[in-house]
Amino acid sequence: MTEHTVGTREQWRAAYERQLANEKELTRRATALAEERQRLPWVPVDKEYVFDTTHGQRTLAELFDGRSQLIVRHFMHGPNTPEGCPGCTFETDNLVGAVPHLAQRDVTFLLASRSPLPVLTAYKERMGWDVEWVSSGGSDFDADFFEHMYVPTPRRDPGPGGGSMLDVMELMALSCFALQDGTVFHTYSTYDRGTEALNATWQLLDRAPNGRGEDFSDWPRKRDEYGT
Repeated sequence: MTEHTVGTREQWRAAYERQLANEKELTRRATALAEERQRLPWVPVDKEYVFDTTHGQRTLAELFDGRSQLIVRHFMHGPNTPEGCPGCTFETDNLVGAVPHLAQRDVTFLLASRSPLPVLTAYKERMGWDVEWVSSGGSDFDADFFEHMYVPTPRRDPGPGGGSMLDVMELMALSCFALQDGTVFHTYSTYDRGTEALNATWQLLDRAPNGRGEDFSDWPRKRDEYGT
C-alpha cells in the first residue's frame, strides 16, 4: 500500500490547478529572467587566448567557427584529474544532442577543459560524444572567467587558508560570447546549479513521481558505469 496521499479525481484536479498556476508563474518569471540575461552589458575580451583543437591552435575568435555566438561549457577535467568529472559528464550527455540545433541558430557550442587535447579526445570517444572539445590548459582562460563569474557564498567559500575552487581553476560552468566586427564580447556566465536547468534528465525527474530521490551517493554515474 502506498504511503503517498491518495485522493479522488476531483481532489487531484483542484490540487493540479493550484500547482499549474504556480508553474505558469514560474514560466513567466523564467521568460523575464532570460530577457534580463540578454540585456546584460557586453564586455570586450581584450586578452588573447589560444586553445589546442582538433584543427590545430585557435584563438577564442576562431572558435566561433563562422558563427556570431559561442557557448563554452567549462568541463571539469584538469591536468591532475584521471578522467572527466561525473557531474560534467552527466550534463554533457544531456547537451550534445542540441549542438546541430544551436548551429542552425548561429550558435557554436563546445567544451573546454585544462587537460591535454589527446586526453580529452580519448574521453570524448569513450563517451561517444559528437562535440568539439578544446584544451584551454595553455592559457589563462578558465582562471580569468572563473574570476569574472565567481561569487563567494557561505556554502562554497572555505575562508582563509582553506583553498577554493578558483585556486584549482575548476568549476562546473558555462560562458557565452558574441563576435561582432572582429571583436569578441563576454555576455554571460553561470556555474554550479546555474547550469542545472540545461540538464533534461533533471527536468524529467522533477516531473516523475519520486522526483530526483534522496540518495545521490550512487548516481548520477557515467553511463558506461551503470549496471545492466
